[in-house]
Amino acid sequence: MKIDWRAEYLRLLGGRRRGFFDPEVMRRDGFPVERRLSETDLREAEGELGITFPSEYREHLLRQGNPERGFNRLWRGPQGWGWYGDTHTNYDLLTQPFPHPDSYRAADDDLDDREPPREDTEAWEEWDDECGVLEERKTAGAVYLQEGGCGFSTLLVVTGPHRGEMWFDGRATCDQILPLRRAGRPVFFAEWVERGTSLTPWCQSE
Repeated sequence: MKIDWRAEYLRLLGGRRRGFFDPEVMRRDGFPVERRLSETDLREAEGELGITFPSEYREHLLRQGNPERGFNRLWRGPQGWGWYGDTHTNYDLLTQPFPHPDSYRAADDDLDDREPPREDTEAWEEWDDECGVLEERKTAGAVYLQEGGCGFSTLLVVTGPHRGEMWFDGRATCDQILPLRRAGRPVFFAEWVERGTSLTPWCQSE
Protein backbone atom coordinates (compact mmCIF):
# COMPACT_ATOMS: atom_id res chain seq x y z
CA MET A 1 0.00 0.00 0.00
CA LYS A 2 1.41 3.35 -1.05
CA ILE A 3 1.86 5.83 1.79
CA ASP A 4 0.39 9.30 1.38
CA TRP A 5 3.40 11.17 2.76
CA ARG A 6 1.72 14.58 2.52
CA ALA A 7 -1.22 13.42 4.65
CA GLU A 8 1.09 11.73 7.16
CA TYR A 9 3.30 14.80 7.46
CA LEU A 10 0.34 17.10 8.02
CA ARG A 11 -1.08 14.67 10.59
CA LEU A 12 2.19 14.69 12.53
CA LEU A 13 2.45 18.47 12.41
CA GLY A 14 -0.95 18.59 14.07
CA GLY A 15 0.74 17.35 17.25
CA ARG A 16 2.39 20.72 17.81
CA ARG A 17 0.56 23.31 19.91
CA ARG A 18 1.39 26.56 18.22
CA GLY A 19 -1.31 28.36 20.22
CA PHE A 20 1.03 28.30 23.22
CA PHE A 21 2.90 31.19 21.65
CA ASP A 22 -0.02 32.81 19.87
CA PRO A 23 -0.02 36.62 20.43
CA GLU A 24 -3.80 36.49 20.83
CA VAL A 25 -3.45 33.96 23.64
CA MET A 26 -0.79 36.13 25.28
CA ARG A 27 -2.98 39.22 25.13
CA ARG A 28 -6.01 37.38 26.46
CA ASP A 29 -4.50 35.17 29.15
CA GLY A 30 -1.21 36.87 29.97
CA PHE A 31 1.98 35.09 30.88
CA PRO A 32 2.10 31.98 33.08
CA VAL A 33 2.08 32.62 36.81
CA GLU A 34 5.56 32.38 38.27
CA ARG A 35 5.12 29.93 41.11
CA ARG A 36 6.22 26.53 42.32
CA LEU A 37 4.06 23.78 40.98
CA SER A 38 2.38 21.43 43.42
CA GLU A 39 2.43 17.66 43.42
CA THR A 40 -1.20 17.81 42.32
CA ASP A 41 -0.23 20.05 39.38
CA LEU A 42 2.49 17.67 38.25
CA ARG A 43 0.36 14.56 38.56
CA GLU A 44 -2.36 16.26 36.55
CA ALA A 45 0.10 17.35 33.87
CA GLU A 46 1.72 13.90 33.70
CA GLY A 47 -1.67 12.22 33.40
CA GLU A 48 -2.77 14.56 30.64
CA LEU A 49 0.49 14.34 28.70
CA GLY A 50 0.84 10.57 29.21
CA ILE A 51 4.39 10.76 30.56
CA THR A 52 6.27 10.86 33.86
CA PHE A 53 8.64 13.79 34.18
CA PRO A 54 12.32 12.91 34.79
CA SER A 55 13.06 13.11 38.52
CA GLU A 56 15.51 16.07 38.38
CA TYR A 57 13.11 18.16 36.30
CA ARG A 58 10.23 17.20 38.56
CA GLU A 59 12.12 18.18 41.71
CA HIS A 60 13.08 21.51 40.18
CA LEU A 61 9.46 22.37 39.45
CA LEU A 62 8.41 21.41 42.98
CA ARG A 63 11.23 23.31 44.72
CA GLN A 64 11.87 26.30 42.49
CA GLY A 65 8.96 26.45 40.12
CA ASN A 66 8.97 27.95 36.67
CA PRO A 67 11.90 30.24 35.93
CA GLU A 68 11.53 33.86 34.93
CA ARG A 69 13.74 33.09 31.98
CA GLY A 70 16.08 30.38 30.74
CA PHE A 71 13.71 27.71 29.49
CA ASN A 72 10.09 27.19 28.59
CA ARG A 73 7.65 27.06 31.49
CA LEU A 74 5.33 24.18 32.20
CA TRP A 75 1.85 25.61 32.63
CA ARG A 76 -1.83 24.89 32.19
CA GLY A 77 -3.07 27.04 29.36
CA PRO A 78 -6.14 27.18 27.13
CA GLN A 79 -5.11 23.91 25.43
CA GLY A 80 -4.23 22.11 28.65
CA TRP A 81 -0.82 21.39 30.15
CA GLY A 82 2.22 22.19 28.06
CA TRP A 83 5.29 24.41 27.75
CA TYR A 84 4.69 28.10 27.29
CA GLY A 85 6.58 29.67 24.40
CA ASP A 86 7.26 26.30 22.77
CA THR A 87 6.12 25.79 19.18
CA HIS A 88 8.08 22.64 18.29
CA THR A 89 7.35 19.89 20.82
CA ASN A 90 5.10 17.27 19.25
CA TYR A 91 2.59 16.34 21.94
CA ASP A 92 1.24 13.42 19.93
CA LEU A 93 4.72 11.83 19.96
CA LEU A 94 5.65 12.48 23.61
CA THR A 95 4.82 8.94 24.72
CA GLN A 96 7.02 7.34 22.04
CA PRO A 97 10.66 6.54 22.96
CA PHE A 98 13.19 9.15 21.92
CA PRO A 99 15.25 7.62 19.08
CA HIS A 100 19.03 7.58 19.15
CA PRO A 101 20.41 9.00 15.88
CA ASP A 102 21.95 5.62 15.05
CA SER A 103 18.42 4.22 14.71
CA TYR A 104 17.55 6.43 11.74
CA ARG A 105 20.92 6.96 10.10
CA ALA A 106 20.21 4.33 7.44
CA ALA A 107 16.83 5.91 6.66
CA ASP A 108 18.52 9.30 6.27
CA ASP A 109 21.08 7.84 3.86
CA ASP A 110 18.34 6.08 1.90
CA LEU A 111 16.37 9.29 1.50
CA ASP A 112 19.47 11.17 0.39
CA ASP A 113 20.12 8.50 -2.25
CA ARG A 114 16.53 8.65 -3.50
CA GLU A 115 16.22 12.42 -3.90
CA PRO A 116 14.56 13.02 -7.28
CA PRO A 117 15.45 15.95 -9.53
CA ARG A 118 13.61 19.13 -8.60
CA GLU A 119 12.36 19.34 -12.17
CA ASP A 120 10.10 16.40 -11.30
CA THR A 121 7.95 18.55 -9.02
CA GLU A 122 5.45 15.89 -7.95
CA ALA A 123 8.11 13.29 -7.10
CA TRP A 124 10.28 15.83 -5.29
CA GLU A 125 7.42 17.14 -3.15
CA GLU A 126 6.45 13.59 -2.18
CA TRP A 127 10.08 12.88 -1.26
CA ASP A 128 10.23 16.14 0.73
CA ASP A 129 7.11 15.18 2.70
CA GLU A 130 8.66 11.78 3.47
CA CYS A 131 11.74 13.62 4.75
CA GLY A 132 9.48 15.81 6.88
CA VAL A 133 7.89 12.76 8.50
CA LEU A 134 11.30 11.36 9.42
CA GLU A 135 12.50 14.71 10.77
CA GLU A 136 9.39 15.11 12.94
CA ARG A 137 9.83 11.64 14.41
CA LYS A 138 13.47 12.32 15.33
CA THR A 139 12.36 14.27 18.40
CA ALA A 140 9.61 11.91 19.57
CA GLY A 141 9.66 11.52 23.34
CA ALA A 142 11.40 14.86 23.90
CA VAL A 143 10.39 18.37 24.96
CA TYR A 144 11.84 21.50 23.39
CA LEU A 145 12.85 23.05 26.68
CA GLN A 146 14.89 25.99 25.38
CA GLU A 147 14.98 27.88 22.11
CA GLY A 148 18.50 29.05 21.38
CA GLY A 149 17.82 31.20 18.34
CA CYS A 150 18.94 30.62 14.75
CA GLY A 151 17.10 27.28 14.75
CA PHE A 152 19.04 25.82 17.70
CA SER A 153 17.15 24.19 20.57
CA THR A 154 17.82 22.15 23.70
CA LEU A 155 15.72 19.07 24.33
CA LEU A 156 14.78 17.23 27.52
CA VAL A 157 14.14 13.55 26.82
CA VAL A 158 11.06 12.34 28.70
CA THR A 159 10.49 8.86 27.25
CA GLY A 160 12.70 5.88 26.40
CA PRO A 161 16.24 4.73 27.29
CA HIS A 162 17.64 8.28 27.22
CA ARG A 163 14.99 9.66 29.56
CA GLY A 164 16.28 12.58 31.65
CA GLU A 165 19.16 13.40 29.28
CA MET A 166 19.61 16.76 27.59
CA TRP A 167 20.12 16.81 23.82
CA PHE A 168 20.94 19.56 21.34
CA ASP A 169 19.01 20.04 18.11
CA GLY A 170 21.46 21.60 15.68
CA ARG A 171 19.76 20.52 12.49
CA ALA A 172 19.46 24.14 11.34
CA THR A 173 23.17 24.16 10.47
CA CYS A 174 24.78 20.75 10.92
CA ASP A 175 21.75 18.49 10.38
CA GLN A 176 22.42 16.66 13.64
CA ILE A 177 20.73 16.00 16.98
CA LEU A 178 23.46 15.41 19.55
CA PRO A 179 23.63 14.52 23.24
CA LEU A 180 24.98 17.11 25.64
CA ARG A 181 28.00 15.49 27.24
CA ARG A 182 30.57 16.50 29.83
CA ALA A 183 33.69 14.47 30.59
CA GLY A 184 32.35 11.76 28.30
CA ARG A 185 29.04 11.24 30.12
CA PRO A 186 25.48 12.40 29.46
CA VAL A 187 24.32 15.71 30.92
CA PHE A 188 21.06 15.56 32.86
CA PHE A 189 18.67 18.37 33.73
CA ALA A 190 20.12 19.42 37.10
CA GLU A 191 23.65 19.83 35.76
CA TRP A 192 22.36 21.69 32.72
CA VAL A 193 20.59 24.20 34.98
CA GLU A 194 23.53 24.44 37.37
CA ARG A 195 25.89 25.32 34.54
CA GLY A 196 23.62 28.09 33.30
CA THR A 197 21.62 26.16 30.65
CA SER A 198 24.41 27.01 28.19
CA LEU A 199 25.98 23.62 27.52
CA THR A 200 25.95 22.83 23.81
CA PRO A 201 28.02 20.37 21.75
CA TRP A 202 28.38 22.82 18.86
CA CYS A 203 27.54 20.09 16.37
CA GLN A 204 30.23 17.72 17.50
CA SER A 205 30.14 15.15 20.27
CA GLU A 206 32.98 14.55 22.69
